[in-house]
Amino acid sequence: MNDSLNDSQYDGDYDDEVCEKDSVVKFGSIAVPVFFSVVIALSLTGNILVLVILALYENLKSLTNIFILNLAISDLFFTTGLPFWAIYHVWGWVFSEALCKIVTFVFFTGFYSSVLFLTIMTIYRYMAVAHPLSSLSSQRVSTGVFASVLLWMISVIAAMPSLLYSSIISIPHKGEHSQGCEYEIPIWKSIGISQQNIFFLVAFAVMAFCYIQILWRIRSTRSQRKNRAVKLVFCIVAVFFLGWVPYNVVIFLRTLADDSEAPSEDCEESIRLEYAFYVCRLIAFSHCCLNPVFYAFVGVKFRSHLKSMLHRMFIRQSPVEEQQTRVQPFSRGSMY
Repeated sequence: MNDSLNDSQYDGDYDDEVCEKDSVVKFGSIAVPVFFSVVIALSLTGNILVLVILALYENLKSLTNIFILNLAISDLFFTTGLPFWAIYHVWGWVFSEALCKIVTFVFFTGFYSSVLFLTIMTIYRYMAVAHPLSSLSSQRVSTGVFASVLLWMISVIAAMPSLLYSSIISIPHKGEHSQGCEYEIPIWKSIGISQQNIFFLVAFAVMAFCYIQILWRIRSTRSQRKNRAVKLVFCIVAVFFLGWVPYNVVIFLRTLADDSEAPSEDCEESIRLEYAFYVCRLIAFSHCCLNPVFYAFVGVKFRSHLKSMLHRMFIRQSPVEEQQTRVQPFSRGSMY
């Protein structure tokens, strides 16, 4: 993703002396802002709704709820960068250099924290199924707080290069120049790409191991609650990787194309790769608005809390119902 928000994301769209890509640039200037607008609206609505439901109806004595809280915050961090990248595709970077650094840093912090919290949620599900008596599966609040602080620190450190080395640069296109928000030192672009790949490979390996073990151990169990919890986390993780893996493959292919001196007859193939890049990026960036959808469809308690909240908002309750509602927030367990 470093490639997407820096050199490889935009300079390939603006300038290619061998192959003109005006049609691709025009497609991006229309499709990206429209699609991002929908994603932003859904992400803000869904993730804020998750935070409200957690605050009103759930306590944070469940490790799962703590991780869901942090995942929603991660998605909101990621979402804050989308309006700026949407504007970027239409007019280039029209903001200050300080805002370039801040937006890129917050955006990457949201991305890395999402990967880490999805990984820790998978590990926790594995520990709860395979080692129910372990310290991690005992659902101590202190464990969740410590893990959350640690993962946010790692995310901040991983995103720090974007804060330190992102800058406004001039991007040529047909004799004109526009401003871009990118790494000004090529080596940091390479470091960012490598860092992203390492995150994905490690997370994929951990999650694959955990879910193979989980599926092996629950194959004979009939616990609906345990299976539902595993199903929810699996759906969230699966959609995340189905969205991001194709995108990173396209980034890798674009990097190879940039490093090689492709002949002019490869123009059509290069254009197809650019279209694939746009489509895969739109799918990948939409992950921030999909997690609340899975809570609603898979999480029974989430649906129940949502109905209760809407009922309280639009239908006046009797004194008995209000008293029952005030008792509900202190129910134990996770938001499943």
